[in-house]
Amino acid sequence: MALLRMDNVLVVVTDLDAAIAFFIELGMELEGRAELEGEWVDRVIGIDGAHDEIATLRTPDGNSRLELTRFHNPAAVGPNPKDLPVNALGYRRIMFAVDDLDETLDRLRAQGAELVRDVVQYEDAYRLCFVHGPDGIIIGLAEPLKEGG
Repeated sequence: MALLRMDNVLVVVTDLDAAIAFFIELGMELEGRAELEGEWVDRVIGIDGAHDEIATLRTPDGNSRLELTRFHNPAAVGPNPKDLPVNALGYRRIMFAVDDLDETLDRLRAQGAELVRDVVQYEDAYRLCFVHGPDGIIIGLAEPLKEGG
């Protein structure tokens, strides 16, 4: 037996439409959208009476997927991700490779993204930064500076 692939990463959001728009602006493609509820959902996620709406997006190469979820019942819980630093326990960021960091930042700022701090260069390999996306989700952006990066 072998692991086949990582299928997707789930991110819970409060405004599904805004989150979809943000990730489409980043360059992801919407695969589908659905509302989920019923016994099978309750049994899988361990929450009775769950009702949520999901959207699945994929990267242009088709190899990675992001599932965005807005809970109608029960409401999402937990700390605001914007209040948590990158070194907080748990999933803290999603990193994307982009071909033009400055142009990507301009487009994402129009969707409400804010730099965590600065755009930096890591050796001669990448220009990169972290931004706060929808609901304070930390998004990493890395522009390879060499071919094949």
